[in-house]
Amino acid sequence: MLDPGSAVFAANRAAGRLALDVKLSAGATRRARVHEAGPLRLRCPGPPAGELEGVIVNTSGGVAGGDRFEIDITVGPAARLLVTSAAAEKVYRALDSETTVTTKLRVEAGGELAWLPQETILFDRARLRRSIEVELAADARLILAEALVFGRSGMGEIVAQGSLFDRRRVRREGRLLHAETVRLEGAVASSLGQSAVANGGAAVASILAVPGDEAMVQRVRTAIGHCRGEVGASAWNGLAAIRLLAADGAALRHDLAAVLAALRNAPLPRLWLQ
Repeated sequence: MLDPGSAVFAANRAAGRLALDVKLSAGATRRARVHEAGPLRLRCPGPPAGELEGVIVNTSGGVAGGDRFEIDITVGPAARLLVTSAAAEKVYRALDSETTVTTKLRVEAGGELAWLPQETILFDRARLRRSIEVELAADARLILAEALVFGRSGMGEIVAQGSLFDRRRVRREGRLLHAETVRLEGAVASSLGQSAVANGGAAVASILAVPGDEAMVQRVRTAIGHCRGEVGASAWNGLAAIRLLAADGAALRHDLAAVLAALRNAPLPRLWLQ
């Protein structure tokens, strides 16, 4: 068996990078620049449109300890972009080093970005360090959604042990608008069982909408009646935040679809419906 710290093991770790710039041209959002490295790929199904849909594909089929991924996306002036993923991202058991995923998002004047990847699934003893940095122009618009599932309950899986460091920062014109950090270390299932953490739930999600107001929150609260888990929504200082908690990934997916439909008043990404 290879020593996890050996040079051979390290050389087999994946390093992926994806950079995308989009711009408005002739009334449609189009790709201006695409750079792909390692296992990360970007596909845009369908022709250019008012809102371009970009699909991130990880050809390695998941991430493991020591893998490093970087995503850098810029939405040009007045352009509109929706980003999703081809499938739920799986974070497998780490023997030693953690998995790192770094995402930088920029939305320029009058631009709109909907960041709607499918859920991230953590396996037992996964170690994930993830950060998302967002820079917004004064009149840019953003919907940022991230979902985490701790083990596939349909397979009887739980995340007994593991490590999660999840950091998000959103700035408008360089000024910090929203900051949050989630950290779970060690006995993850035990932590999730605490009433102040997840009360036994195994799937969580957060959505941030900028700008956001009470009217948006009210639409979400109307949709909550159809949800299977717990959903809370609030608005302050020109943004809206929605938190979701569910017993499993299937219930969370159902609730996310209902909430995002209420927020965006637009169809969900096609891959979400398959």
